[in-house]
Amino acid sequence: QVQLVESGGGLVQPGGSLRLSCTASGSGFSLYGFSLDAMGWYRQAPGKQRELVATITSSGSANYEDSMKGRFTISRDNAKNTVYLQMNSLTPEDTAVYYCNARSVWVGVRSNYWGQGTQVTVSS
Repeated sequence: QVQLVESGGGLVQPGGSLRLSCTASGSGFSLYGFSLDAMGWYRQAPGKQRELVATITSSGSANYEDSMKGRFTISRDNAKNTVYLQMNSLTPEDTAVYYCNARSVWVGVRSNYWGQGTQVTVSS
């Protein structure tokens, strides 16, 4: 019912910045009462488990994994069903596939969706 399409990944030098975007679309949005709840970003480095980066509620309340506070900023545009992740002061340890996540609510049913992932590589 919902598809998430990420963009903005790529190769960046240490200390650089990237901005990721993720737009939600699909048939769910045509359902009466359907809405997106929290949206967020997770990442998975090679050989590691997927971990939380940041989430943001529909009202704009943001939550960050501790190591990313102060470097990453999550935001969203509800009118565009889009969530952004501004990443600054990137280090090689930030290299990972970044996944967009969204949660929807419709007639009391909550659903969870994932994007296909976008690669972020931090290297000189």
